[in-house]
Amino acid sequence: MHSPESFVFGEYCLLAHRRELLVRGLPAKVGSRAFDLLLALVRRQGQLATKDELMAEVWPNTMVEDNNLKVHISAIRRLLRQEPACSSWLLTIPGRGYRFVASVERKGPTHLSYEASVPQGAVEPAAPLQLPDKPSIAILPFTNIGSDPEQDYFADGVVEDIITALSRCHSLLVIARNSSFTYKGRAVDVRQVGRELGVRYILEGSVRKAGSRVRITSQLVEAEAGAHVWADRYDREFGDIFALQDEMTANIVGALVPSVERAEMQRAGPSPQES
Repeated sequence: MHSPESFVFGEYCLLAHRRELLVRGLPAKVGSRAFDLLLALVRRQGQLATKDELMAEVWPNTMVEDNNLKVHISAIRRLLRQEPACSSWLLTIPGRGYRFVASVERKGPTHLSYEASVPQGAVEPAAPLQLPDKPSIAILPFTNIGSDPEQDYFADGVVEDIITALSRCHSLLVIARNSSFTYKGRAVDVRQVGRELGVRYILEGSVRKAGSRVRITSQLVEAEAGAHVWADRYDREFGDIFALQDEMTANIVGALVPSVERAEMQRAGPSPQES
């Protein structure tokens, strides 16, 4: 079993095992590809990371244009602006690649305040969280099926809007974004996620773009059994991003809430008959 990788540089802490970037202890919003790229650079601290190496690691078995790499490098530089000295952290080596030159300290799990303290050599399994009294749901980050970084922002925006809309529904307990987004970019077992987050239902989905068209799929799963409760697919023109996000949020939330209510009625079973 590999020990968790954590890297500290300046005010930042990069948690490879949780796919999370903390800034002064708070989670920062970072896309899946940008996270992978930053991790690849930090792991090569002080060394030249060629364009070919980075593209092979971040986009494995995928043909992408050099511009995609430049877009995500720019996104990383924007993330690092909160540290005054960051302008000299990520160097461009013309015609060759990039070099991350910040001072990086590798930390083990015992150095992180929010990690459980486990004796050396012991493995302590995480106990499943107790399910709350009312229906609970986690909205996992939608998968970006493609190399267009704009899809990443769009998919994350849809998920955040769904979480916000469902949070207004008092009959549901909705897991916060910071918890559900720790699963971004990871292949997960919904039953394990349900146990880790203490939820009964999980919404997952994907975004795929072809030309000017975008396809959004979403499915609601009952976590304990891994059974689908509801699923749908939406094909739209990729025009006004905010208008499209609003439409997708309204459609998904409008179908999801009644589906959860029906599933809960079925769980309760038929009412006892009076004699």
